[in-house]
Amino acid sequence: MAAYPQDPAAPDEPYLTFWQERHLCTLTTLRPDGTPHVVPVGVTYDPEARLARVITNKSSTKVANILAAGPDGARVAVCQVDGGRWATLEGLAYVRTEPERVGEAVRRYAVRYGRMPAPNPHRVVIEIELTRAMGRG
Repeated sequence: MAAYPQDPAAPDEPYLTFWQERHLCTLTTLRPDGTPHVVPVGVTYDPEARLARVITNKSSTKVANILAAGPDGARVAVCQVDGGRWATLEGLAYVRTEPERVGEAVRRYAVRYGRMPAPNPHRVVIEIELTRAMGRG
């Protein structure tokens, strides 16, 4: 069992507030050889939908790693830390290309990070269907 467990669909208020603040995060995917690939990303957390979202370019390594895992999704984790506060979300990641999904992810990114990302015709969204949350907000 995880230390400091949270309900991904109903986290406590400090945890949720922490995910609403502007923080750089990391995304960990697994390469086809099983080794971890960890990169900095912006993440938005939507407990009502039980989703975390990452906008990115469709040609990125993280997208390739997720697609290589197949149609059942790829196990991933996103994490952020600030002093003694930390938060991790885990789940199954899928690459989504539908304009409405990408648009929603961009909108949420702009709210959390205080800026609208530049237009990118190659943008996709990694949606993480959350199975676990842990941390201390």
